[in-house]
Amino acid sequence: MAKKETYFSKHKDKLRELQPAAFQQQYEATAEQQLEFTNGKVLMINKPLHWTSFDVVRKIRNSIRIKKVGHAGTLDPLATGLLIVCTGKCTKEINEYMAKEKEYTGTITLGATTPTYDLESEPENQISIDGVTLEKGIAATAKFIGDILQYPPIYSAIKKDGEALYKLARRGEEVELKARPIHISSFELLSLEDGVFSFKVVCGTGTYIRSLAHDLGQELGCGAYLSSLTRTRIGNFLLKDAQTMEEFLAALPVKEDTRTDIRSQR
Repeated sequence: MAKKETYFSKHKDKLRELQPAAFQQQYEATAEQQLEFTNGKVLMINKPLHWTSFDVVRKIRNSIRIKKVGHAGTLDPLATGLLIVCTGKCTKEINEYMAKEKEYTGTITLGATTPTYDLESEPENQISIDGVTLEKGIAATAKFIGDILQYPPIYSAIKKDGEALYKLARRGEEVELKARPIHISSFELLSLEDGVFSFKVVCGTGTYIRSLAHDLGQELGCGAYLSSLTRTRIGNFLLKDAQTMEEFLAALPVKEDTRTDIRSQR
């Protein structure tokens, strides 16, 4: 990975191909809609695959034409699912939503590791998974339930001396990771097929599911990485009640004679 390479610059050609037409257009909320968003709304968005959480915030901010827009908990680009976005006066509630319990489902691939603990980097260190069973995996999860200390991925947004760890890692600098206290209420392995666990996790704030996948692989002695992830719940907010970005944008007027991609308004 290049020193200054971002997720978008690394995958820009693919991302542009994947964008639905609706994402390539500019939108402009009416004065009445702007007032509603300024007074404050809590939006439940199903984050698209390959978008960063801030891509969602940026698209909404530029479409509703107000500055105060923020999300209540990052999802990685390769994750999908529930993202709470607050506008206007409701941005004061962001920390409240961030502190709520979260639920995730996804898959963990066994037999290799990746530097980022997910598929944003290439699998390496292939190891045989002979002898690994669903029963052994379930037994191994017991170590990760309750109040535990977790080391975050080196490729994370956690800051050291004011700079994100992933930026230091991309420059090849040595980074000393410190374990952080987290709480995992449940960690269920639901199936094992072709070396891939499907799982469900319920956890508190600050948990890195990428690290959980990596640590499970270390415990089983075969290595593992997170291969898919969906956030299904934040507190009492459910993914099934969220709207897609297409559905959100469909409620806004299209700005005439303009087309853009998600990053052109930076």
